[in-house]
Amino acid sequence: MVAAGATATALGSVAVQPAVSLHDVTIAFQLADRAVYTAVEHASLAAADGEFVSIVGPTGCGKSTLLNVAAGLLAPSAGTVEIFGAPLAGLNRTAGYLFQAEALFPWKTARDNVAIGLEIAGVSASEAQGRAEQWLARVGLGGFGPRYPHMLSGGQRKRVGLAQVLIRDPKILLMDEPFGPLDAQTRQIMGNLLLDLWSADRKAVMFVTHDLEEAIALSDRVVIMSAGPAARIIGDWRVSLPRPRDISEIKLDPAFHKLHRDIWQTLKAEVIKGYAQAEGA
Repeated sequence: MVAAGATATALGSVAVQPAVSLHDVTIAFQLADRAVYTAVEHASLAAADGEFVSIVGPTGCGKSTLLNVAAGLLAPSAGTVEIFGAPLAGLNRTAGYLFQAEALFPWKTARDNVAIGLEIAGVSASEAQGRAEQWLARVGLGGFGPRYPHMLSGGQRKRVGLAQVLIRDPKILLMDEPFGPLDAQTRQIMGNLLLDLWSADRKAVMFVTHDLEEAIALSDRVVIMSAGPAARIIGDWRVSLPRPRDISEIKLDPAFHKLHRDIWQTLKAEVIKGYAQAEGA
C-alpha cells in the first residue's frame, strides 16, 4: 500500500507536478433545515500525468463528489485543487468527463454527437465530421456514423460517448461509473477498449467504480474511500500487474487475487457500514 497525497517528484532539477492534486479537501453542503452535511473530509489524492487511478468505496461515500471537484463543477469547502501545479479556478478545461448517464443528443447522429465538441470549439464542420468518423472507427463503430442513438445498443452508445470525450484530446480523463449500466460481457469489452485507447496516448485518468475487480484490472492505483458521512481516503494500493492487460486474462493471475483479497479486507467493513447507515436512514 502506498500513501495518498499530492507530492511532486523530481527528475533531475525538474519538478513533475501531478495532473490532478486534491489536498486536504473537505466538501460540505447546507441542507434545507440549515444543518450542514459533510460528504468528504480531509481527502488528499493525486493522479500523475499518464496514471490510471480508480476510486472505490461504498455507495454514497463521495466518490463522484471528488470527481466533480477535480472537474471544477464543485468548489471544495476547504482544501486546495491543483491541475498540473496550477490552482483550479472554475471549470477544469484540460479534462474530459464521461458520466454514468448518457450525454448523447437523441436527435443527432452518432457522427454529429462526436463532432459537436469540436464544432463548438470553432473547428469547421467538414473537419469536425471527418475527425468524428475517424474516432468512431477507433472505438469500433466505423460505418455507424449515420445512426441515431436509439438505433444503437447500450455498449455502442457508450462507445460513442467515449469518442465524444476523447476527440477533444483532453489531458485528463474523468470517468464516473461509465460502464455501470452495461452487462458483464459488454463491460469487459469496454474495459479492454478503454485500455487500448489509453495505452496509445496515456492520459491521467480518475475512474470511479463500485466494482473492485474492474478497478484492479484497469488501474495503476486503487484508492479506497470510507463510508460517509465525512468520508475519508483510507487506502491507496499500487497495482503492479504487467501491461498491456486483457481483463479476462489478468483476472486469472494469482497476483490479481492476492491484491483483491488485500483490498477487500479494508473495503468490506466500509461497505457493510454504508449499507447499515442506508437502512437506518
